[in-house]
Amino acid sequence: MKAVVVLSGGQDSATCLALAVRRYGADEVAAVTFEYGQRHALETRFARRLVRRIPAIVEGRPDARVQHKVVKLGFYGSLTTNALMDPSVKIGRKPGAKCPNTVVEGRNAVFLTLAAVWAKTLGATELYTGVSEADYSGYPDCRGVFIRAQQKAIRLALDYPIRIVTPFAHRSKAYEWALAAKLGILDVVRKETVTCYNGIPGDGCGECPACRLRARGYGEWMSSTKTTR
Repeated sequence: MKAVVVLSGGQDSATCLALAVRRYGADEVAAVTFEYGQRHALETRFARRLVRRIPAIVEGRPDARVQHKVVKLGFYGSLTTNALMDPSVKIGRKPGAKCPNTVVEGRNAVFLTLAAVWAKTLGATELYTGVSEADYSGYPDCRGVFIRAQQKAIRLALDYPIRIVTPFAHRSKAYEWALAAKLGILDVVRKETVTCYNGIPGDGCGECPACRLRARGYGEWMSSTKTTR
C-alpha cells in the first residue's frame, strides 16, 4: 500500500482520492472516513460510493475500487460543542471571532493521527488530506504550520516516515474544479459529494459557508473556461 486518503465524502477529499489513485493505482490506495457526530453525517454514505466511483473513472475499469474503513468517534461530542455537531445551533460567526462556530476543535489533529496509525499498519507512507490554507475559514488545523508540526509529531510518535500530502494547501476551489474536470470526475464531484454543512448533497443548501465557498469557486472556474475559449 502506498497512500491513505482521509475521505470525508466532500469535494476536497474526493479530489484527493482521485489524485492518489491516478498516481498509484486503486490497489495501492486506501481511504478512511471518520464519523464524529457531525450533522452532515450523510457524507459517510457518499464516501462509500466514492471509493467505487472514482477509481472506476480514473482507471477506466468498472471493478476498480480502494480499500475503505469507517471509524466511529462517538466520544467527540462529549469533549467539545459546535454548530457542526449540534443541529440546534445556527451556523454563523460571532462578531470579532477568528473562526465560525463550525470549527471542531482539534479535528484534523485527531484524524491525521488515527489515519497515520492505519497507514503504518498497511505499510503506506503517504497520507492525503484536502485541507486548504488559501480558502479555509479560519480553522487553525488547516494551516501549513499545523500540518508540518503534525507530520513531525506523528513521525516521532510512530517512529515511521509518514508524509502528509496536502494538494490544495495553497489552492482555490476554482483550481479544484478545474482539476476535477481534468481527472474526469467533474460530474461525480458536482452531484455525488456532500460539502454542505446541512448535509444536502451536490450543490447543497447554498447558504452555509461551505456551500458559498464551493459555489464561488465553481463560478470562478466556469468564468475562466469561457475566457479561454
